[in-house]
Amino acid sequence: MTAPEAAAIFAAGAAAGTVNTIVGSGTLVTFPVLLAFGYSPVTANVSNTVGLVPGSISGAYGYRAELGGQGRQAARLGLMSAAGGITGALLLLALPASAFKSIVPGFIAAALVLVLVQPWLARRLAERHGHPLAVPGLLPVALFAVGVYGGYFGAAQGILILALLGLASSEGFQRVNGLKNVLAGLTNLVAGIVFVVAAHVSWPVVGLIAGGSVLGAQLGARIGRRLPPAGLRAVIVGVGVAAILKLVL
Repeated sequence: MTAPEAAAIFAAGAAAGTVNTIVGSGTLVTFPVLLAFGYSPVTANVSNTVGLVPGSISGAYGYRAELGGQGRQAARLGLMSAAGGITGALLLLALPASAFKSIVPGFIAAALVLVLVQPWLARRLAERHGHPLAVPGLLPVALFAVGVYGGYFGAAQGILILALLGLASSEGFQRVNGLKNVLAGLTNLVAGIVFVVAAHVSWPVVGLIAGGSVLGAQLGARIGRRLPPAGLRAVIVGVGVAAILKLVL
């Protein structure tokens, strides 16, 4: 690895940490950089997942004020996200990379629509039937499914989690975003453990992405916590559209 390559990977990690904390989809920054430097898709994916774990922890810490009083919910939902992350990581090691990539743009597009209509939809359904994901067991199952996807590839899992939590919760959007950081971080953590044990991990890449993502996550927390809900939704949509274009073009 040359010095310019190391600098580029570190910078990509910082950008991914920032984007993940505010929205999600940081993997779409780091993953293409690693591919461009000649890493195989699986090695790039698993090394990226492990490297982003410290950034996830940093981002959750940056949102610690918004996480106040959400400990029980974070633990309950985190178990499902973690179980999904383990399942997804095992699928990555067993299935071809094309298995999920073909449906990723559809997932992201659906999540963006949910993020945009969430305030209106949540109000209407609360007036008539309560929150749409208030059915016992439905939100945990949905988060397990997102965890499977997150453990497998991870790009835009934050957007998917935000969409689900926004529909299921009456909490403010910033508190939902804080919880999103915890759940996405748990998914990355357990998937990363699986990869360390069972896959080939490039530790120089992990170190560079980890260092960059920790710094980027703190920046992301400062920016994200100051954005009004409408501004945060606008950032989410912008990143999500960019993610879809990158995957389909």
